[in-house]
Amino acid sequence: MTRMIVGPFNRVEGDLEVALEVVDGYVAAARVTAPLFRGFEQILVDRPPLDALVVAPRICGICSVAQSAATAAALGVALGLSVPDNGRRVAEMLLSVENAADHLTHFALFFMPDFARAEYQGKSWHSSCVARFAAMKGTSAKKATAARARLLHVIGLLAGKWPHSLALQPGGVAKSVDMGERMRLLSILADFRAYLEDEMFAAPLEEVAALDGPASLDRFVEGHEDGDFAFFLRIARDLGLEKLGAGPGRFLAHGGPLGQGGIWRDGNLLPLDLSGLREDLTSSWMRGGNLHPSKGVTMADADKDGAYSWSKAPRLDGMSMEVGALARQRIIGHPLITGLLEQGGGAGSVRDRVVARLLELALLVPVLEALVRGLTPDGAFCSSGPVPERSFGCGLVEAARGSLGHWLTIERGVIASYQIVAPTSWNFSPRDAAGNPGPLEQALAGTPVAAGEAVPLAVQHVVRSFDPCMSCTVH
Repeated sequence: MTRMIVGPFNRVEGDLEVALEVVDGYVAAARVTAPLFRGFEQILVDRPPLDALVVAPRICGICSVAQSAATAAALGVALGLSVPDNGRRVAEMLLSVENAADHLTHFALFFMPDFARAEYQGKSWHSSCVARFAAMKGTSAKKATAARARLLHVIGLLAGKWPHSLALQPGGVAKSVDMGERMRLLSILADFRAYLEDEMFAAPLEEVAALDGPASLDRFVEGHEDGDFAFFLRIARDLGLEKLGAGPGRFLAHGGPLGQGGIWRDGNLLPLDLSGLREDLTSSWMRGGNLHPSKGVTMADADKDGAYSWSKAPRLDGMSMEVGALARQRIIGHPLITGLLEQGGGAGSVRDRVVARLLELALLVPVLEALVRGLTPDGAFCSSGPVPERSFGCGLVEAARGSLGHWLTIERGVIASYQIVAPTSWNFSPRDAAGNPGPLEQALAGTPVAAGEAVPLAVQHVVRSFDPCMSCTVH
């Protein structure tokens, strides 16, 4: 057996290390370490509740809208506020645009450059991949970066800036939208649609959204060779990415603009019920009980025996759950993702995770267009109310990387506790009290490691398919 440490990873938000035990050229076991502690949950205690709108989004500059949305939702529950339809629409637009921008960034700038590495020089597609996705130089990467920048103008119009806007409030949003702005929003979305249809898919978005299983995906690849999506699928087929990175086969989603939330396990779709959620601290540099976030604590213990990560280990009824686009589409029941999962045994793969994120790009744009058209400029965009002396709130949203939850308690008019379970906390969690691995740790088992590889390429593909944001994990 060989032991090796992979990390720190480049093109990853925050710090990440992965310890591998390699036997006969394959990963036998993995331990995922989040080596940095930040302490936002402690920072928020004893502050006025509305301070959370400023502090919590600073957890991350990539998904600050998601953090804002979860904060605002939790405060809205605590303050007993109802969000007007206009406010809900704008909030969903802000989150959906950030998620779409994140999907694009992940694919073009974080994930695909690995296939332009010299180690793949013998592959027929390598020179094209270098031309398209080489870091800082690839034509597709440059076009994606420009399209992303133009799309983020939606957030500029609705929220003033990105990241770290104060537009999202407990009762809705701080800014109304007039008819002229509505036309500008539709124009920006039309431009983004054109980019996706010309460059990413080489097909109308509706054709991508209508893909209904593995056979239709195979036909799509042969008919849309110029698109980045089909190009990735050809690489995935050649490298067998559909067989790499099988997770637990259990999925969780909070629900949002794309559809319902729920839990998928043991071949069954169950309603979303988080009463059985606990944050296991067995392998975390934390002390305290394994508690539900509504009663959770954050107390660092850097010298704790047997611990190897600053990430807690979220478990639902004692089980790890994969979150993210793959989970959302499994729970919504999109026929493409359902078919791919069933074909592969239900646990998901590197290919499946990337396909799910790109599928969401095709699904999100029509949703955004409908949200804009549904705005009524004369209607209310926000409600307000006083902060109670004592209350509790929970805010659940879907960030690009998966399910994000904020739980806060107000006592004597200030925050008494604030707990956050981030998507990467689910996916990159360490082992629990029963020794069960987190989803990434499980997905890495069986990954091939070639002789002489200091940073195994297959390991990187598996890690990047989950798109870690360690900054959120160690909040």
